[in-house]
Amino acid sequence: MKLPIDAVTTSFNSPLGAMRLAAHANGLCGVWFEDQTDCPPAQPNPAKTPHPVLQSACQQLTEYFAGQRQRFDLPLSLTSGTAFGQAVWHALLGLGWGQTCSYGALSATLGQPRAVRAVGCAIGRNPISIIVPCHRVLGAHGALTGYSGGLARKTALLQLEGVL
Repeated sequence: MKLPIDAVTTSFNSPLGAMRLAAHANGLCGVWFEDQTDCPPAQPNPAKTPHPVLQSACQQLTEYFAGQRQRFDLPLSLTSGTAFGQAVWHALLGLGWGQTCSYGALSATLGQPRAVRAVGCAIGRNPISIIVPCHRVLGAHGALTGYSGGLARKTALLQLEGVL
């Protein structure tokens, strides 16, 4: 993924591995595990002063992984994808802690019940892992499928939330 020109990044050490976070003037624009294929490279010249959105995101992720936070309260910038992708990501925000749905159900929610594969592709391009909870989408009959951070991490996130 190509970051906005004014984006700044930081690293975050989660219990599931190193992560990279990115923010710009409009809010948080990226959260990836560093070994994901779409994780952008670290900035060669990090910001001289801490970015308040990145600081808040790191704090809230720490609380989430400790089981102390179930909702994130961060300004998000979900403008990097297509209009359809953005609609999928916004729909994901409606899935609360411990809630899951299938790709088919999410497609139906968007008014496009036959767009299951397109929904899956958009979910795979979600630039803000965990906070935009793509890990809460399951395959048919509750199967654990598709997570760009890896199925072991998806399993761990769902276990943290009490789903598994």
